[in-house]
Amino acid sequence: MKRGSLLFLVLVLGIFLIACAPTPKVMEEPIVIELPEEISETAPAESVANEKPTLGEKVASAEHQITITADGFSPKTITVKAGDTVTFFNEDSNQHWPASAMHPTHNVYPESGGCIGSKFDACKGLEQGESFSFTFNEKGSWKYHDHLSVSSTGTVVVE
Repeated sequence: MKRGSLLFLVLVLGIFLIACAPTPKVMEEPIVIELPEEISETAPAESVANEKPTLGEKVASAEHQITITADGFSPKTITVKAGDTVTFFNEDSNQHWPASAMHPTHNVYPESGGCIGSKFDACKGLEQGESFSFTFNEKGSWKYHDHLSVSSTGTVVVE
């Protein structure tokens, strides 16, 4: 009886590991992205408005970028305001899948929806040159990870 249970457990664990293993991608040609001249390679990833709105003036949301490379997310921690949009841009030749923590449920960010748990989920591996944008409406500190490389993590702090 114990041997049968152990064999069943090993079989289930093996299936789980195979299902969660990332599939390597090989690119045939590199993708070249040209930036407008106004954007410098050393420009900060975050845009910050220095002017304060006057009474009755609508506050515009800001856009921020997190770059994904073979080394992970950059920056690893970013602070934004509620209503701001963060775009995750894959510069790596391998696929990356940004999603809310906790792997594999993706349900830490409280807005439900998406393909697994929360709306904060790309729902697929991003190819090199692809991006995923998400608007953070909930204040808090929200951890995220790469679903295809779970050791790659980061945090979005929403004020």
